[in-house]
Amino acid sequence: MKELSLGKELISEFMGTMVLILFGTGTVAMTVLFGEGLGITWTNITIGWGLAVLLGVMAGLPSGAHINPAVTFGLAVTGRFPWRKVIPFSLAQTAGAFVGAAIVFIDFKAKWLMVDPNLASTAGIFCTFPAIPDTFLPGFIDQIIGTAILLFGILAAGDFAAKNNVGWTVPFIVALLVTVIGMALGAMNGYAINPARDFGPRMFALVSGFTQGNLMDLSIVLTPILGPLVGGAVGALVYDMTTGAVHKAQE
Repeated sequence: MKELSLGKELISEFMGTMVLILFGTGTVAMTVLFGEGLGITWTNITIGWGLAVLLGVMAGLPSGAHINPAVTFGLAVTGRFPWRKVIPFSLAQTAGAFVGAAIVFIDFKAKWLMVDPNLASTAGIFCTFPAIPDTFLPGFIDQIIGTAILLFGILAAGDFAAKNNVGWTVPFIVALLVTVIGMALGAMNGYAINPARDFGPRMFALVSGFTQGNLMDLSIVLTPILGPLVGGAVGALVYDMTTGAVHKAQE
């Protein structure tokens, strides 16, 4: 297969992340804006995000479908991805997340303004906030753990698929993985486990006039950026030292 140019890879990452955020934050918007009338629950959100990951991965397949700077960084740390592409990929992913959030807002705007006319309380549709306010560490630990599990699972799925010649299963496994991370670990800090997923929509909320007081508090902004980057590297390194080493020993 012909290798893509960097520009085409960036388009792929942009589109994959845009699709991820369109369906992911769209699910949250449905829950917040219509949830009481439709009976939508946390389960809907976690399943919606899982399906959003599946569709985002499919949209971003030409570039490897990282759709997450933590994935890109974790792969680079373990020598699976060139460092020179880490920043361009991360910027494309964040831009895609920004646009995905914009599409959701445009779609729901009329209802949104009925529910929150001053845009003062619904920024959480776009970005994450800590369950334990006014402290950095609990959310930071949560994001490290969640993203480490994500990277470990992605690499395990990739090796399983390669060994058994079932590459088509990887998007589905990763989608299920994200779903269960949300169900099992999601409430502590909104399970961003993806810096672009949080920061791109957060920036859209900022420039669109959302006035929630803690939207840009430094500790809240940094938690879903630094935590996933650390967690992605940890998860990939742990995989290589454990299950990945076993796979290599069997080759």
